[in-house]
Amino acid sequence: MGIQDWSKNIILVNLPWRLQEHDELQRVMEMVRERGDCNVVIDFSSVDVAGCTTFTRLLELRQLLRDRGHKLVLCSVAPATKGIFTIARLDEVFDFVRDRFAALAHLQIMG
Repeated sequence: MGIQDWSKNIILVNLPWRLQEHDELQRVMEMVRERGDCNVVIDFSSVDVAGCTTFTRLLELRQLLRDRGHKLVLCSVAPATKGIFTIARLDEVFDFVRDRFAALAHLQIMG
């Protein structure tokens, strides 16, 4: 759980199991506003199911990054959570990859 600099221009966010009790996504948005030049990987490996607030913050973060020419990648998303993205038709909005190493490769390929 937590936020860490994965490299000079990639922030890795390990979301906690109980998302509603933490504000990692809000803190990451503040970091992106301050830094400006970074991509973000959100690791859902500890998350069972995400709710509306999480989806709203993810959309806000995605737009903030896009406005700066950067990417948001989601990894290790549980099937139940991925199903919610699909039902909400957000599965085509976000980039999903298997794990954090696939996320790094994805960001390198996307440039």
